[in-house]
Amino acid sequence: MVLLVLVPAGLTFAYAFTNATGLNEPSFTGLANVSRMQADPFLPASIRASLIHVGLAVPLRLLVAVTLGLLLAGQRRGARWYRVAVYVPTVMPDMAMALLALWAFNPLYGPVNQVLGAFGLPEPVWLATPWGARWAVVVMLLFPIGEAFVVVLAMRRRIPPSLYDAAALEGYGPFGQLRRITLPLLAPVLVLLAVRDVILTLQVNFVPAYLLTDGGPGNATRYLPVYIYDQAFEFSGFGYAALLTIALMALSTVLVGVMVLLARRWQLLRR
Repeated sequence: MVLLVLVPAGLTFAYAFTNATGLNEPSFTGLANVSRMQADPFLPASIRASLIHVGLAVPLRLLVAVTLGLLLAGQRRGARWYRVAVYVPTVMPDMAMALLALWAFNPLYGPVNQVLGAFGLPEPVWLATPWGARWAVVVMLLFPIGEAFVVVLAMRRRIPPSLYDAAALEGYGPFGQLRRITLPLLAPVLVLLAVRDVILTLQVNFVPAYLLTDGGPGNATRYLPVYIYDQAFEFSGFGYAALLTIALMALSTVLVGVMVLLARRWQLLRR
């Protein structure tokens, strides 16, 4: 924790108020980087791209993880192998996933457009349009959901079967049991997974965006981690990139705080 978290965090806060470039001896510049951030014309577009990405990816990732976790929680034939298949993409390197996505979304020979064309649907040029690129990154991130899937799977198995037997005797079908038993009992865990996924999706989206689109087209996927990388390594602005990293942490804190307040207001954490 000290070597990998606390020391880098302290250095980040220290560099945020210097003119560090990675090649020079940093010197204190006060609030110069703060003024630069306030006047940065590209920063609002990067924040907007990050928020759109979180708004698209987090609900879909959570929906897929919960759906698969509930479907595969029972003891059925072949369920073990299905569970393994769901978890395998999570242990794949991000670079391998990005290369597979580049092949899958290729407009000429990619399988995604081939399947769409077979059904007579439009075949978009995914990575050449802003929304096409956004959706391509989101779809790629729908596969590594194994951690959330395992949590949902374990929590579903902890629910006593007697509750479902009693609900069935009262006339509740599968959807009624889902609405009145499963989701209320899973609510605190779902809040935890949503908070975790917001942090993960907001901060760990560099590799897919950088390899798939390099932040384009039109800065549509230039998320904050990509923008921080560009400022630090493309323009040698380590001090300014450190301040942007603090801004990313602050944005994550605000989003998580809003989610926790909403969860408490809706009494999801008490169930």
